[in-house]
Amino acid sequence: MSITKARGESIAGAPPGVPRVDLKIEALVIPVADVDRAKEFYTGLGWRLDADFPFDNGFRVVQLTPPGSPCSIQFGTKLTSAAPGSAQGLYLVVSDIDAAREALFARGVKIGEVFHPGEPGAQFRLDGSSGRVSGRAPGRTSYGSYATFSDPDGNRWLLQEVTARLPGRVDTNITFTSAADVASALRRAAAAHGEHERRLGKEDPEGWPDWYAEYIVAEQVGKPLPS
Repeated sequence: MSITKARGESIAGAPPGVPRVDLKIEALVIPVADVDRAKEFYTGLGWRLDADFPFDNGFRVVQLTPPGSPCSIQFGTKLTSAAPGSAQGLYLVVSDIDAAREALFARGVKIGEVFHPGEPGAQFRLDGSSGRVSGRAPGRTSYGSYATFSDPDGNRWLLQEVTARLPGRVDTNITFTSAADVASALRRAAAAHGEHERRLGKEDPEGWPDWYAEYIVAEQVGKPLPS
């Protein structure tokens, strides 16, 4: 059987003629004790507020989306029976972990230092525990560098630096859902281009449009970023 490439093609391991049905994770529920406090925290990170719907029966759902993310988070009242703060190891993938960490720190987030696992699974242990090695992964290996922070309830987020995707993990459909997403991509490209100019030891006023375009496309499809 063939590996699925498009809607309507068969799926490896499935009976012949079974079409692919897209199943997209678009929202994750996190448990919080104080909805307004959580809303203030996440909007303070610069996450887009998509919805805040209260109902007469006490049900309330708040949805926010991290910059550049196709997946959102939801929290509220009567939304989950999970204990507040019990969501752990929630991934936030970034292309430059130092820049992402600095941006969060500038917004007042208490975020840990960048580290890489000295042994498998160390990234999921509590901050300060054994198995973590300070600094980025050697050679800036993709998927290898981390930093962590928590929201006021203790829900724990894990920044992971991804500079090149593993085979089979790349969706070549490059899409932006808002002007804010495009602006965010341009800011990341601008910061990386500034580092590029510092390495060159001179400004590159003519070549930046092509450089920005190459950076944004590479970031979206998981190819190595230009330097």
